[in-house]
Amino acid sequence: MINYKDSGVDIDSGNKAVELIKEHVNNTFIKGVVGDIGLFSGGFSLDEFKDMKSPTLLASTDGVGTKLLIAQKMDIHNTVGIDLVAMCVNDLICQGARPLFFLDYIGADKIIPTRIEEIVKGISKGCIDSNCAIIGGETAELPGMYSKDEYDLAGFSVGIVDRENIINGEKIKAGNKIIALKSSGLHSNGYSLARKIFFEEMESDYNDILPSTNKTIGEELLRPTKLYVKTILSLIHEFEIFGIANITGGGLIENVPRVLPKGLGANIKLGSWEKPQIIKEIELLNLVKEEELYRTFNMGVGMVVIVDENIADEVVDYINSKTDDKASIIGEIVEGEGVVLK
Repeated sequence: MINYKDSGVDIDSGNKAVELIKEHVNNTFIKGVVGDIGLFSGGFSLDEFKDMKSPTLLASTDGVGTKLLIAQKMDIHNTVGIDLVAMCVNDLICQGARPLFFLDYIGADKIIPTRIEEIVKGISKGCIDSNCAIIGGETAELPGMYSKDEYDLAGFSVGIVDRENIINGEKIKAGNKIIALKSSGLHSNGYSLARKIFFEEMESDYNDILPSTNKTIGEELLRPTKLYVKTILSLIHEFEIFGIANITGGGLIENVPRVLPKGLGANIKLGSWEKPQIIKEIELLNLVKEEELYRTFNMGVGMVVIVDENIADEVVDYINSKTDDKASIIGEIVEGEGVVLK
């Protein structure tokens, strides 16, 4: 007689993984969480939002992409969970939503409980930093679906905002200033190109030191995506924000126009912000055309905020002095279409 384990699925390992992650999940619980890990669904009460005129839920989903291949190659799994959370909640805040809860999906060729714990430890850290709770998830052992030691991640987040306060870009007009919040590195986009540049074209090794840093290429590539939740929610409370764009896949060229009304474009001044060292090194290699770089990578800008030109300097000063982020004015809104890099 054969059993499930003979086919490649170990139920006991799955159960052990659940036990290992319980503490990390419980650490994220905030007011509103209903139930506990292990139930068939997660619950969240909206009782504390009764003061909103029209409480509206916004939702987002994303993954980490081929950055996971680097984590798997280096056997470092405690940071990609942060990326997973950031890729979801950084989208929610673009419309002014406060993240409430998060769910994850982990699919792997084999459930290794300690590895699952490392991944969830990162997810927990990202949720704690974003003040949202993990209320559910799924871990699936799928032999034959993935190669040996491979896994994939997907995240799902839900936030809340009063409908009248949703930021949709409709107030943006020509003359408004574009403020950039610095990225921590490549975040979680463009990794297929980054891997080709470093490991195929340059024939580098993950353990080679990146010039002008004391970090290896692998360590720099695994630097977690920056979480902007606290800064953006603070800005929304203090200032009128016309538009917010998360600079992910497509870079500045593709993402900024997503929040602009028809008939408006953006002029962005090159050299007006500080770039992380890994992006400087990619530019110095001169293997990719400039426009392709700006359509693939964030180029040092993790988030863009659009405000009235009369308060732009005040907003930048506030970010640089009152938050953990660094900001600078990088351009302005103009009549026309698309993004022009000058």
